[in-house]
Amino acid sequence: MSDTLQALQEVLGQRKSADPKTSYVASLHAGGLNKILEKIGEEATETILAAKDAETSGSTKEVIAETADLWFHCLVMLSQLHVEHTAVLAELERRFDLSGLVEKASRAE
Repeated sequence: MSDTLQALQEVLGQRKSADPKTSYVASLHAGGLNKILEKIGEEATETILAAKDAETSGSTKEVIAETADLWFHCLVMLSQLHVEHTAVLAELERRFDLSGLVEKASRAE
């Protein structure tokens, strides 16, 4: 999985400076952080709706596709902010052996 994320990060970095008329990623970057965040909000909503549908239908195809869209747009956001995906993976690794309740309480301090 990390190889896929690394490859995607490299492609996103290359497309960041491409022509916004020919690259979706470049058009997001050209729109700035607010445009990227708008897309994340849209994709998050679509993911929620797909999850609700999956619970009823038993089919997870759409929730997988929408989650991929959400993750993709989050990676674009990280690129815009000059944050590597490895920082997020490191944070997840740091939390791995923590109780979720303990980790959440530590953020309140």
